[in-house]
Amino acid sequence: MTTNADKTQEVPMVEKHESVLFDEVLENLQLQPGDTVVDGTLGGAGHFRAMLAKLSRAGTIVGIDADEDAIARTERARVETRSEARVVLAHDNFRNLASILDTAGIETIDKALFDLGWSSFHLTAGRGFSFRTNEPLLMTYGSPEGTETAGDLINSSPEETLADIFFTYGEEQFARSIARGIVRARKEAPILTTQALADVVANSTPGWYQHRRLHPATKVFQALRIAVNDELGALREGLSAAMQRLTPGGRIAVITFHSIEDRIVKTMFRDAAHGGAGVLVSKKPIIPGDRETTQNPRARSAKLRVFEASSCARETLEPLTRLYSFL
Repeated sequence: MTTNADKTQEVPMVEKHESVLFDEVLENLQLQPGDTVVDGTLGGAGHFRAMLAKLSRAGTIVGIDADEDAIARTERARVETRSEARVVLAHDNFRNLASILDTAGIETIDKALFDLGWSSFHLTAGRGFSFRTNEPLLMTYGSPEGTETAGDLINSSPEETLADIFFTYGEEQFARSIARGIVRARKEAPILTTQALADVVANSTPGWYQHRRLHPATKVFQALRIAVNDELGALREGLSAAMQRLTPGGRIAVITFHSIEDRIVKTMFRDAAHGGAGVLVSKKPIIPGDRETTQNPRARSAKLRVFEASSCARETLEPLTRLYSFL
């Protein structure tokens, strides 16, 4: 963890990252100067910078990211903002939110944001997130050392397991034929790069699948990224921890980018509301307007859901969170 006293790190210049639903997040979180705020996914630090600017010396913001470069970008944003608020930065996964808050001596929070879209900076991280450049097949947000990579999954998992990953996490209609193609190809040589995997996917799908708006490997790469980083498990754990720490009237905002994540958030918020722990700020998800989607096409699939805690939220949520692991 770093604090205000830590030294700013130099960060390589890469393409600009556009924070999605920027104004909508700030409007719905309703930040107050003395709030204790969590930014669970720092990324390009766009939301972090804006939230920090709204806090006074009495406020606290906790920023979390598994990517060390994101922590460095955020530290630079903190210095540039010149805020007097307390800043706690954790190079960690937001699934560990409870222990991060405990270490920082924070018992409750007033606001929290989870932007589940992966940062544009990952495209230049050299970890294999994009099929448009030929890179090692890693897909880990943090250091790949000692962790299972996408290459490990692709080259060691049984055909049935791969098909399940592609279908469950990517909703890929040709999951079985792609998994079959991967197993066949890896018998000839290990599949170690993004280009090699993209080629196998293309060769394992019908010709018409190559001529759509989406690249044929899009859903496979999404599924692998989710599986490698256990993103759905992390979402359940991190969101559960945030909801249990929320003060009465506090709010949590979550931005999702595909239906699997959105379904989890929708279910958790709905169950909490039905149990009397709070209310849904908006019954339907908030989506970007035409202007934003024109300027930033990656925003097209974004959905924002916001939950506000009631006075009895913590007591009501405790038994509910035991069920979330089964969603």
